[in-house]
Amino acid sequence: MFDKILIANRGEIACRIIRTARRLGIRTVAVYSEADANAQHVRQADEAWPIGGSRPQESYLRGDVILDVARKAGAQAIHPGYGFLSENADFADAVEAAGLVFIGPKAASMRKMGNKAGAKELMMAAGVPVVPGYTGEDQTPARLQQEADRIGYPLMIKAAHGGGGKGMRIVRSQAEFLANLESCQREAANAFGRDRVLLERYIEKPRHIEIQIFGDAHGQVIHLNERECSAQRRYQKVLEESPSPFLTPELRQAMGAAAVAAGRAIDYQNAGTVEFIVGQDGQFYFMEINTRLQVEHPVTELVTGLDLVEWQLRVAAGEKLPRSQQNIYSHGHAIEVRLYAEDPEAGFLPGSGKLTQLTLPEFMPDVRIDSGVVEGDTVTIFYDPMIAKLIVYGQDRRQALVRLGAALAACDIEGPKSNIGFLERLIRHPAVVNGEIDTGYLDRHLDEFIGNAHSHADDTRLRAIAAVALRLQEASTPVRQAASPWEVADGWRLDGQGASPLRLQHGKADIRLAIAGHGGDYRVIEGETTTTFEGMRLEGDVLSGRIDGRAQRFEVRIQDARIRLHDGERRHLFTRLPLHRLEDEADSHADDRIRAPMPGRVVLVPSRPGQKVQAGDTVLVMEAMKMELVLKAPRDGVIAELRVKEGDFVEADAVLATLEA
Repeated sequence: MFDKILIANRGEIACRIIRTARRLGIRTVAVYSEADANAQHVRQADEAWPIGGSRPQESYLRGDVILDVARKAGAQAIHPGYGFLSENADFADAVEAAGLVFIGPKAASMRKMGNKAGAKELMMAAGVPVVPGYTGEDQTPARLQQEADRIGYPLMIKAAHGGGGKGMRIVRSQAEFLANLESCQREAANAFGRDRVLLERYIEKPRHIEIQIFGDAHGQVIHLNERECSAQRRYQKVLEESPSPFLTPELRQAMGAAAVAAGRAIDYQNAGTVEFIVGQDGQFYFMEINTRLQVEHPVTELVTGLDLVEWQLRVAAGEKLPRSQQNIYSHGHAIEVRLYAEDPEAGFLPGSGKLTQLTLPEFMPDVRIDSGVVEGDTVTIFYDPMIAKLIVYGQDRRQALVRLGAALAACDIEGPKSNIGFLERLIRHPAVVNGEIDTGYLDRHLDEFIGNAHSHADDTRLRAIAAVALRLQEASTPVRQAASPWEVADGWRLDGQGASPLRLQHGKADIRLAIAGHGGDYRVIEGETTTTFEGMRLEGDVLSGRIDGRAQRFEVRIQDARIRLHDGERRHLFTRLPLHRLEDEADSHADDRIRAPMPGRVVLVPSRPGQKVQAGDTVLVMEAMKMELVLKAPRDGVIAELRVKEGDFVEADAVLATLEA
């Protein structure tokens, strides 16, 4: 076994690898960018070395610098985690050429999977089922049209070199084919430098099932059963679970055997995942092999009781697989979701900023938290905005879903916006509860998971509950102890009729309320509606009592001006506003200013002062969170001022350009 390894990654996965290495007595070397100088993986490793600037191209993608650090630190092996250099065959070769061990598959195996067309042909030869299609060298439009007509519609056009959902188009008729082909080729050329495509029959409403495989240097390849990842948004996984509620024992056995055959076909070593799509008829087809550890590997760990990172280390050190196929068992059910700094209400726009509050259910039974940040850390603009992975275990799927709901309810994030509310709706949706979701469901029905699903009456009632919670909290914390009722801030008056004003923000709504009463009995008035409260108590974080005659219970957290209610299924956020506020004069000129929606770097300024623009014209392009944001003119007009240039880093809400009044 190794004495010291270098982890060529950051964040959650680096911290995850450190935990196993420390348990095995292996010292760890972390590397970090300028943005990560104070990151948790730097603090948790036995030693840490700087490797460059904040952008991945300046640090975590610099294989030569990472190798130099490994040599200087005396590391014997390099674990690449996932992302960055984890599937870079040239880096794997360079590690071995330097006399170190790459904790992952051999470069030759990676290269066989790097080209989707070649991988598909290889799998066909190995007897692994593949989707009918075309992977040939002849890429002329006429030949591709001919092959598309042969395959039949609907079909999928895919970039042969690439991933992450880029360079993919669904074509439903012959008339749509050429336009979609040209669009796909342009995107593939821009994203991957090559425009070659392959064609595949499009499977309607497929399930996404992946099989975890492991191979060693002694010729063994086994599988550790499946994970289902059918809950996806724009081809990105949102929820993963094991076992799949869809598979029959016979189908599970057949897919496991096919996955092992796929691994053997490329002489696979270490951890990998064979991904399949499964039609509604139960027919399954090979998609790809991810030649690395997966983000969702904890799901498999919880149901098998195995540590996959330990297995990776042992296999890389030359040991045989710790177990044979006959000794792989699965018990219970596990589910994983990922907490992201993103705003589902704004198209899942990634967020960044300081985590002023981060409450995670770290001590709940059968709940596992894998995270790379703690309260007070910053989610930076340079990397994936994942805050934590939340993984739960249950004796069966129903129990796992119940525990996941409780775990999500216990989470609280303040600073950047998060997707917790979206996840709470997701896990209670019938398509998920009944195990019927397919890979396209979220994209087809996104409005069922975001937005305000309450009626106006429900919203009014929730705002009244927040007002009462705030009143009870204020009444329980008087300015100073005194016997006089005048010292207690509960709204009491001699005639019992005193009503005090209150202003709350709920979503985008600015709400004016009046609250009257004391001692747990209140009336909250909003416009023409009055909500009556009786016997209300706030004990710790629990608000209980009768609301319009019905007894109810809420979890409440009040911090400064922020109020969070949780009714057991969903969270509701409110902010207390000053009663009177002078309106910012700039608000009346909002459509004259173009602001940064989040922190980032300006990568393109195609406009100039004095230029006429129409509403929707591109004024600037920013780069943030590994994505490009196009900032457009809010109205017709003339550009008055450009306050940034290409390469500038800007903060969220900064004014980047203005239009003439």
